[in-house]
Amino acid sequence: MTNDAKEGYGWSQKMSISLHDKLKKDLKEAMLQKEPEVRNTMRQIMAEFPKLTVPLILESGKKSTRLKKPAEITDDDILGIIKGLVKSEQTVLEFKKEETSEYLEILQSYLPATASREEIAAWIQANIDFSQYKNKMQAMGPVMKHFGKLADGKQVNQILKEWEL
Repeated sequence: MTNDAKEGYGWSQKMSISLHDKLKKDLKEAMLQKEPEVRNTMRQIMAEFPKLTVPLILESGKKSTRLKKPAEITDDDILGIIKGLVKSEQTVLEFKKEETSEYLEILQSYLPATASREEIAAWIQANIDFSQYKNKMQAMGPVMKHFGKLADGKQVNQILKEWEL
């Protein structure tokens, strides 16, 4: 067993391995270690891969799509899948009135760390001139453009609602 495998599951952009390869490696490790929750989570993520498509224009001019080949799947594609699964699991947990689940924690271990509330507020303070907007919610676009996938839209929305002009 390698040193990397002993450290556990999860992924960060600092690792020298793509997210796709890390998922496959972790699936194999979970199967060998007989960890059904991790194994099932990896399989759930990979089951979403067929939803990743590439737009095509056929010779007849019609628009169509084809599945992405494994080599074409990017880390961002997979992060989008994982975020969708996290969001749906949070909805289920909210309905069940539970805080967290092992499944949710495993999924979140593959997501990059999101920007903190303080980082977002500090960036807004330094870069957003609210006098340019009719209302403060219009600043959502530039904030999300800057932070991209590192910011949670709900959190940015909440910060902007609470912002004192």
